Amino acid sequence: MLVLLAGIFVVHIATVIMLFVSTISNVWMVGTFNSRPISSGLWLLCNETCDQLPVSSDDEASLKTVQAFMVLSIIFSVIALVMFIVQLFTLEKGQRFYITGAIMLVCWLCILIGVSIYTARFTGGIAVFANPHHGYCFILAWICFCFSFIIGILYLVLRKK
Repeated sequence: MLVLLAGIFVVHIATVIMLFVSTISNVWMVGTFNSRPISSGLWLLCNETCDQLPVSSDDEASLKTVQAFMVLSIIFSVIALVMFIVQLFTLEKGQRFYITGAIMLVCWLCILIGVSIYTARFTGGIAVFANPHHGYCFILAWICFCFSFIIGILYLVLRKK
């Protein structure tokens, strides 16, 4: 049981780190412009220098929503990690980690909403891109989506022994 808890804890920390990286880095979409690599993220458009992401007024609300949900997912993931540590030392034997699991599933839902909106609205890339494709941050966000769901369910099922 101790090995299982330690494994879940390590995966949870890895998920938090991957969420930070995927939200902060600007490599959600990658392409070329004038034969030079160019990438865009949630915040900036980068080639040799980084500039404000050029978004139409129709897509601006969608981008702000994606940004908000990805930041919320980081916050909920960190809160779930802290709650797990608190519950690890305060729960009586035989109790389940309900609060931690519920918070982690809220994190999962925030990732789902944020990445789904990004997929629906921005996967075609920015108009200046040639050969747009998804970058590592987009893929990391989907990996975090899977990990947070699995961790949330495991927290709900696990009992403290």
